[in-house]
Amino acid sequence: MTAALTTVRGWGPHGVVLCASCRRTGLCRLGVTSEIVDGDAVAYELHCPREHEGGPNVAHGGWTAGVLDELAGHVVVLRGQLAVTGQLSVRFVRPVPVERPLLGRASLVRREGHRWFIEAQIVLASSGAQLAAAEAVLVARDADHFARHERWLAEQEGSA
Repeated sequence: MTAALTTVRGWGPHGVVLCASCRRTGLCRLGVTSEIVDGDAVAYELHCPREHEGGPNVAHGGWTAGVLDELAGHVVVLRGQLAVTGQLSVRFVRPVPVERPLLGRASLVRREGHRWFIEAQIVLASSGAQLAAAEAVLVARDADHFARHERWLAEQEGSA
């Protein structure tokens, strides 16, 4: 882990950046167990926990989309930039098995102003067979983004 990466808040004990919810448990509840920055890409080891099973022994589609969103987001976050998902397009290629070793990869395709265009995929670790892929557009935000959202939400609830 480079010095620049250690400044990112939310690192878990296994070197994975954790969201606010997962920081409370100390591990990624989506099943991301490691991440390694490789140029403009990030490689991941992961698995779908049984709690996200949709059909018999396969991941729920919401888990698959959520993980692809998480992987894409880490490309931006690991560069020290706060960003939110503006668009996510998911291709479900094959059912994702639960409790099996999987690999993920997400890479920066290009940047246009505040928009980061990212591609992500999940493959079966044993064979490399593609299971799902996504194209995401993440939008860079400043540190006050969530505070502005809270103020907006309070205004919405006050006018109801």
